[in-house]
Amino acid sequence: MDWYSIVKFLHVVTAILWVGGGFVLFLLGMLAERSGNIEEKLQAIRASGQLGGRFFAPMSMLTLLFGLVMCIFWVGFSDLWILIGLAGYATTFAIGMLIFKPIGERMGAMLAKDGATPAALAEGQRMMSTARFDYSVMLVIIADMVLKPTVHDVGILAGMALVIAAGATLAFGGSRRLVPSAA
Repeated sequence: MDWYSIVKFLHVVTAILWVGGGFVLFLLGMLAERSGNIEEKLQAIRASGQLGGRFFAPMSMLTLLFGLVMCIFWVGFSDLWILIGLAGYATTFAIGMLIFKPIGERMGAMLAKDGATPAALAEGQRMMSTARFDYSVMLVIIADMVLKPTVHDVGILAGMALVIAAGATLAFGGSRRLVPSAA
């Protein structure tokens, strides 16, 4: 076995743990949202908060690290699929650090102080909505890594754009609510 195979294996394993584990939490959140059970919603929110910085951030960084090692030593950075993968990673990492982390911290403080208030649950809804978009980006990253499109693969690139557009619409275009309005 050569070093490239070992690094590629580590890249794939950490990506599976990062994306797969996050997807399970996303599904738990969706099921809790649909059930209407506040305690289930809070459990999903707490699990996301607990695992975000301790598990998902390190797995995402290791995925990036192993991918960069492959690019530096074997693959290079000039292929379109590498650039799409890096842009996708930057997008989902930014969502995690700039949206999920602050919302999770705010929500945790709200839950500790006042319990499951409508405001705390509304923060959870913002996180779930953003997760819909985040997972559309991750789906595109996975397709990109497997299909390795070039500029000539117009159909694949158009499909990726449609997935991102659908994710944005599902995330930000609807009026889904975790908490019924007070009206």
